[in-house]
Amino acid sequence: MVTAVHGGDTARTRRGIGLCLLAMLIFASQDGITKFLVRDFAVAQLLMVRYWTFLLAAIAFLAWRGGARAATCSAMPLLQVLRALLALGEAALFGWGLRHLGLAESHALFAVFPLLTLALAGVLLGEAIGIRHWIAAVVGFAGTLVILRPGVGLFEPAALIPLLAALTFAAYNLLSRRISQADSFATNLLYMAVVGAVASSCFGIPAWLPPSPTEWALLGVYAVTGMIAHLLLIKALEYAPAAILQPFNYSLLVFASLVGLLVFGELPDTWTIVGAALVLAGGMYAARTRS
Repeated sequence: MVTAVHGGDTARTRRGIGLCLLAMLIFASQDGITKFLVRDFAVAQLLMVRYWTFLLAAIAFLAWRGGARAATCSAMPLLQVLRALLALGEAALFGWGLRHLGLAESHALFAVFPLLTLALAGVLLGEAIGIRHWIAAVVGFAGTLVILRPGVGLFEPAALIPLLAALTFAAYNLLSRRISQADSFATNLLYMAVVGAVASSCFGIPAWLPPSPTEWALLGVYAVTGMIAHLLLIKALEYAPAAILQPFNYSLLVFASLVGLLVFGELPDTWTIVGAALVLAGGMYAARTRS
């Protein structure tokens, strides 16, 4: 369990938590923009704009750091490509899900990904999973069943989309854990940007629709906010350990619910609220158990 920190460590931890919460707020706002844009544009077009913006920023960053040439060398190039495709697939699935579901429901289902990562780590990587972790996983999965309500007439097949996105993101996290032991941050960054830009263009170019000036502005905000939020998360981890920040990552669900309510008039039903509470309880218990 995490013990209390003192003195300067307390200030740094609070700063890290503040940056983490700000990142979650930006992510929720970005998802609100995504939900608006997917009404008129293909998800592939949105991702193409996002990843080409990401690629230009990555190249500029690596050129500034003077490590662009070295970043092209990877000890696991095939796994790097697979990892980048998983990240792209997760973003595509989640964006597709937002076309059919509300922000709160989508995030409540997606929030199960840390527990999926935990389960997959035990099955695929042979990592030791204690009984408390399995209890956390069962509680979280029970929450997803409450939200989905399989066998009930209210069940929406589209609700499986964010669950598939969560599974994809869990696999991405496991690959990231393995690759990060062999490749540098610069290599991870470059592969993610290049593969994402090329793959998204294969689907984004055929689906391209000319945006209006207002839509171009929204696309620009959509592309930039994602990078800002990721940078804030990286900075937050410089100030506070991941074990301390993990519970605050679930604030994304709260912020997404507020954006859904204020912008789209979406009010989560009782089942979604109860299920989300179970998912959050399982995830936070698992985080405390790991710390």
